[in-house]
Amino acid sequence: MARVYFNCTPFDKGLVTLALESGVDGLVVPGSHVEQTAALARCDVWAEETVTRLTLASKIDEQTALEAMKTGERVVLARGWEVIPIENLLAQCDQVLVEAGGLDEARLAAGILERGVQGIVVLPEAAADLKNIVSQCKLAQTPETLTPCVITRVRPAGLGHRVCADTLSLLRRGQGMLVGNSSAFTFLVHAETEHNEYVAARPFRINAGAVHAYTRLPRDKTTYLGELAAGQEVLIVDAGGQTSLATLGRVKIEVRPMLLIEASARTERGPVTGTVFLQNAETIRLTTPDGTPVSVVSLKINDTVLCRLDEAGRHFGMRIREEIREV
Repeated sequence: MARVYFNCTPFDKGLVTLALESGVDGLVVPGSHVEQTAALARCDVWAEETVTRLTLASKIDEQTALEAMKTGERVVLARGWEVIPIENLLAQCDQVLVEAGGLDEARLAAGILERGVQGIVVLPEAAADLKNIVSQCKLAQTPETLTPCVITRVRPAGLGHRVCADTLSLLRRGQGMLVGNSSAFTFLVHAETEHNEYVAARPFRINAGAVHAYTRLPRDKTTYLGELAAGQEVLIVDAGGQTSLATLGRVKIEVRPMLLIEASARTERGPVTGTVFLQNAETIRLTTPDGTPVSVVSLKINDTVLCRLDEAGRHFGMRIREEIREV
């Protein structure tokens, strides 16, 4: 995930305010304005004079940039860069910063080698695109592949501690979190975006499931729901597999009646089955292939819901290769 900076030289107070409200990670300003700018928000503020701007016009320029980066110099590659030289630099150094003059350039930089550059310095002429650049380069994540799976069992499972993940974001219909008893089979648990006659919608909340369950996090990691904490970033997924980040504002763990839900899918390796424990309440929903939330209370055998299939094997949330069986 690339960090986003805004180059505000010459200094413009209005553009600085726009950048900060857009959620940039930092600003580049004339040295005489560093102290003034740093007092406005907690973020990086770089003096223009401390940034080395290099144009990549030849292989020699590429080598010069690499040597400077490795010595800790703050190097920004000037607009006009091409993908291959950036790939070469990323293969040897993580400290690659590039200029972008618009949304398309920023998106391109954020996706090079599937991990992107360390930082994108947005130029003043792209100020109108800045909010979209921040949203797409900081919040958007690699899409997930979701599979329609068939419900095979739904039954009461007694009382258990369930986790509500309350985010700082207002989620929309079709969005939720991936949760399951195994990291190899997770269900798209829908956010509480729907109204009913008894409870108002809470579109910031995912009533995610039992404390022991896995949830999928950014950067191909998982964690137990019971280990989620305020301030942590979680992965939000929609019915089309598009993903984004949200920050947790609160995590509520309470004892509630639970349901055991089982689903299955046919794959090239044969049939696979997964389960999840969710609260037994009308407001808790899974997600159908067209993005419609379906209440766990009304789930029927042979209903179809969206799930993510993977290989089992995690150690402290990191993917590992080992023989493992989860039931």
